[in-house]
Amino acid sequence: MGDGKPLEIILGRKFKFELWEAIVQCMAIGEVSQFTVSKDLLTQYPFVSKTLRDVHLPADKRNNHRCVMTAHQHGIGHDDLNRLMSNPADLEFTIELVKVEEPNEYQKESWQMNELEQVDRVHELKELGNAEYKSSNHEAASKMYAEAIGILERLMIKEKPQSEEWNDLNKMKIPLLSNYSQCMMAKGDFYAVIEHCTSVLKIEPDNVKALFRRAKAHIGAWNPTEARADFERVVKLDHGLAASVKKEIDVLDQLIKSKDGTDKQLFKGMFSK
Repeated sequence: MGDGKPLEIILGRKFKFELWEAIVQCMAIGEVSQFTVSKDLLTQYPFVSKTLRDVHLPADKRNNHRCVMTAHQHGIGHDDLNRLMSNPADLEFTIELVKVEEPNEYQKESWQMNELEQVDRVHELKELGNAEYKSSNHEAASKMYAEAIGILERLMIKEKPQSEEWNDLNKMKIPLLSNYSQCMMAKGDFYAVIEHCTSVLKIEPDNVKALFRRAKAHIGAWNPTEARADFERVVKLDHGLAASVKKEIDVLDQLIKSKDGTDKQLFKGMFSK
């Protein structure tokens, strides 16, 4: 595979190139098998190979085709595969069977899970992310939260917007988005914090924690007007945070004064030349 990992084939799930599935079922672990396949059985191989090569590319870098005719006319983005489509030939494959796992022995990809399993995986990823965050492993934690958010968003696509099921899934995103933004704050990625806190606030406009964190991120991204507006709304929603907000606004005012002084000195130097 493009990322250096072995190809995984799930038996019984109708892999697009069924011949490989048939071959591995006849092999022993650690065995290396070489076999030649007739060109008559390789009609789908160029498309399978393209998919495996391109799977790790960003979506905008993939050369996707909607039909076989289009692919034959314009190619599929790989010269050797284009030649194979134009001039079919027998191919020799070499397969090594590295490992065999039972269904309950490996971590399924989200696309392999039913909806209940995916929801359970979201909860699992949240707990794993929390553990990583407590250990100050912000990069690992953010990946856990991001994966969980992605699963929920894919589940939401299947539901009617604003339906009860859709709303329940949307609400499940709130702590994950909040935790993810916390990781980004720790990494100093203020724009990501602003983006994800804003996503929380679209769901819960009065979420004080998201407002407070976004306000601090606005300071880091130097959006002082937006920061002040968020801080003022925090106080309106929770008077108990007035003292904390005042400290943050005092810091903001000092930064503004410092920046104004620096700008004045810069302009003074420019016009005195």
